[in-house]
Amino acid sequence: MLVDSPPEATTAPVSVTPRRRHLLRSAGLVASLAVLAVIAVLGIAVGAKQIPLDQVWHGVFHYSGSDTDVVIRDVRFPRTLLGLIVGAALGLAGTVMQALTRNPLADPGVLGINAGASAAVVSAISFFGVTSLSGYVWFAFAGAAVVSVAVYVLGGTRSATPVRLALAGTALTAVLVGYINAVNLMDTAALDKMRFWTVGSLAAATMPTVSHIAPFLAVGGLLALLIARPLNALALGDDQARALGARLTRTRVLAMLAVTLLCGGATAACGPIVYVGLMVPHAVRAVTGPDMRWILPYSAVLSPVLLLGADVLGRVVARPGELQVGIVTAVVGGPVFIYLVRRRRMAQL
Repeated sequence: MLVDSPPEATTAPVSVTPRRRHLLRSAGLVASLAVLAVIAVLGIAVGAKQIPLDQVWHGVFHYSGSDTDVVIRDVRFPRTLLGLIVGAALGLAGTVMQALTRNPLADPGVLGINAGASAAVVSAISFFGVTSLSGYVWFAFAGAAVVSVAVYVLGGTRSATPVRLALAGTALTAVLVGYINAVNLMDTAALDKMRFWTVGSLAAATMPTVSHIAPFLAVGGLLALLIARPLNALALGDDQARALGARLTRTRVLAMLAVTLLCGGATAACGPIVYVGLMVPHAVRAVTGPDMRWILPYSAVLSPVLLLGADVLGRVVARPGELQVGIVTAVVGGPVFIYLVRRRRMAQL
């Protein structure tokens, strides 16, 4: 007698509850902070002169005036601290721009905003004799703001597509880089002052530089975090955002103000550093999904990891000299940008 065998059990995919998803994202953010702490320590310990970890601790917290303590406190600690805040600023700026324009290729460097700030700073140094950070930072803000608006207008405002915005940013960047080079060639004194700054560098960091730039980056970062919910709504399109009660004009104005403060301050302090704000948000979305309330904090933590890691790499590969961090990020970010452009799904978002 044949007996019917029981039907095979089917295994349904295990759904992740919102609470579990929240815990996983929180754990990932804590892990990212731990990685950032390790990279920050390496940023102080690694260089032309290797410094043991116990001396790093002593130099930061128990300064005694020795040669090693002077190197740590006066050179490497400010450099690492500047890398932390500038990296966070570039990551937040790139994330906000991608959400604001619904353009996965948006980045302060790709869309010409860093070039606008750089051109304004070069003009301030060459034509107005401004040499202090506290003086030319205002020119950087103005240049970043003007180029932000210009790219959005040239890209077609509301009808702008990712490709059109990228092309507008590339065209403006080419014009502005040509202008910067022309000014440098005509003014050799300005060229001497800017030859390291124009490629993007953390090498000239000092505590006064950090203290001058930190308030602007703090305000810009706070604005970016506060508009996370409206940016989520904006990602659905203008009509859906209005239906959800989002104030589109207010959100766009605050977003552009945040990007201007973040990009202008970061560029004034370190020069134009590209691709950080492009690469990190893409990596973060693979972990967090599209929720800006998580993308923004993750980007603020992981972007300094990338920037400081590039800075450490530049000091290791060219020892006893160093490669400027802007060169390293460009070498790494260029292939990533080409890959993203070639992905048809991305280009059509």
